Amino acid sequence: MTTPTAPIVIDGPPAHRRVSTAGLAMAVVSALAFSSSGPFIKPLLEAGWSVGAALIVRIGLAGLILSPALFLAMRRQRGFLRRHWPLIVGFGLTAVAGCQLFFFSAMQRMPVAVALLIQYLAPVMLVALAWIRTRRAPSRLVLLGSGVAVLGLVLVVDISGAGFDLLGTLFALAAAVCVMAYFLISERAGDQLPPLALAAGGLLTGAVFMGMLLIVGILPFHAPAVTVVLAGAEVPWFVPLLWVAGIATTLGYAFGVVAVPRIGSRVASFVGLSEVLFALGFAWLFLAEVPAPVQFVGGALILVGVILVRADASSSGNPRGEAASVPVVPAP
Repeated sequence: MTTPTAPIVIDGPPAHRRVSTAGLAMAVVSALAFSSSGPFIKPLLEAGWSVGAALIVRIGLAGLILSPALFLAMRRQRGFLRRHWPLIVGFGLTAVAGCQLFFFSAMQRMPVAVALLIQYLAPVMLVALAWIRTRRAPSRLVLLGSGVAVLGLVLVVDISGAGFDLLGTLFALAAAVCVMAYFLISERAGDQLPPLALAAGGLLTGAVFMGMLLIVGILPFHAPAVTVVLAGAEVPWFVPLLWVAGIATTLGYAFGVVAVPRIGSRVASFVGLSEVLFALGFAWLFLAEVPAPVQFVGGALILVGVILVRADASSSGNPRGEAASVPVVPAP
């Protein structure tokens, strides 16, 4: 599947755009929203829900909530789906369904911490992609920020005693590529179609794809009426699902796709690392999983890395880094 030949800037928006404070704030809100998904879904999975059942409810309900944005765009632009379906389908298959399926597939074969670490190498992979395409080395601030952020990520996710699994590693790397697609497609779509329409269309596409996998039996479907414990209180199964679908997923994608065109894929991807820190906080608050001291040190290093990359993006001498024109093929 191919997309229109218009180029995409993979190392930040054009130089005349500044990294906006509003864009940064929306990126942080997106990471905060996404980070609550794991701690709320985990008790359901432990209580007997299958991954496929939880994901299709999460993705499908979020897509329905955002669907008015898609219908409005279709009313305003004739031939909207005909012109933009490659981006929407690509976003749905990679940034929505691909991220979920590859990550959970990796998680079943290796420790969750290791799968997270590999998946969140996406920001560094974006920097490397820009380097390869432009044949121009990133600035020292970007390289230093990348190294510091990765070191912090290693400390935040405890990988001690983890074994190596080749297939699990490949799944996690595929999830990282899908995360890259999330940022790249979101940045490109910001100049071509309304971001919320992209999010809605992608979520609905992802839900349809997940439904097909469930119907043919590739993914099992188990959704028992159970109660789970959150923050020490027993709640029915639909409480965490409503939060994850209606708040975490909806706000995560909505704010994310709006933020990326404003601040660029590179900066947005590094800000997205804060999702790991927020997830620790939610797990501490709702699941009583207390972070270790070294994880706080890792969190501080991640923040330092984000600040360094942000400082490079805002520097007057090289305001946005090197831009590279890359035709995107969003569908695998």
